[in-house]
Amino acid sequence: MKRDDSTLNTTTYQSFTVKMAVQLAAPHTWPAAILPCMVAAAAAACACPISPIMTMVLLAICILMQSSVNTFNDYYDFVKGADSADDNVEESDATLVYNNVNPACALRLGVGFLVAAFALGAYVIWQAGWIPLAIGVVGAIFVVAYSAGKTPVSYLPIGEMVSGGVMGGLIPLACYQALTGDLNWWMLLWAAPEIIGVGLIMMTNNTCDIEKDIPVGRRTLPANLGREKARSLYHALVVAWLVAIVAIVAIFFTNGLIVVPFMILAAIPLLKAMFANPLVAASRIGAMAQICSLNIALGAFYAAAILASSGVVFTL
Repeated sequence: MKRDDSTLNTTTYQSFTVKMAVQLAAPHTWPAAILPCMVAAAAAACACPISPIMTMVLLAICILMQSSVNTFNDYYDFVKGADSADDNVEESDATLVYNNVNPACALRLGVGFLVAAFALGAYVIWQAGWIPLAIGVVGAIFVVAYSAGKTPVSYLPIGEMVSGGVMGGLIPLACYQALTGDLNWWMLLWAAPEIIGVGLIMMTNNTCDIEKDIPVGRRTLPANLGREKARSLYHALVVAWLVAIVAIVAIFFTNGLIVVPFMILAAIPLLKAMFANPLVAASRIGAMAQICSLNIALGAFYAAAILASSGVVFTL
């Protein structure tokens, strides 16, 4: 049931704390922003000398945008009644559910994260021109559309595709251009593993939440497919993720193949756990930890493989 915001001015709330702000930013999801940036930086470093300062600024922008997505999503799910204490989430992952705080604080925080990202973007524009700004504006539109509006993107079967495309695809494209000055469309192909990995984070959450999503009108891809078909697609995408990394490294970054066996060895325990997970509400916490850990492992080794393919030069 949708919550009535008309009571916001009459209800007594507890103070909104820094700890709550950090919880809403959800640092455990930041790999979805950090790893695509790392992969782009690795590819850029193979093309030309790159600036560590620009790399750090881009990384901060990506984290701020991811934090904005997380905060907006929590706010809109809360005010629409889609989140409750019965959803098998940790208290630290449901700040508005477990704390009597004004939800408007979360909305302002989400806007603040987005504004801070664009403020840092001024440096990027100064150094790299308008192209990163244009890509950032497109990303920001999707950040807001993902959670806001009468029918948010997160309520549709395209949520995984949009989150993967924006965070896993547009971020590397913008980062590569800012670091090299070259709008290289090959970066979208090289970012394919990140697009899949980020999309799978959303798919993990949505598959576990099928039973709670349908009653509130959230017609996600897993809700439309049903759990068994969703799990089959999920497993197929995990395999495609691994195959994509190996194929891209073999074709474009051949010398980096030396890293691939180590990547596979590191991924095997996580893959076994993921394939055994039923992706139901009761296993949601474990499933999210598994997919985030796999994103970190595969993303880090993928970036390392790219770096290993060529000499790397940094410049101020």
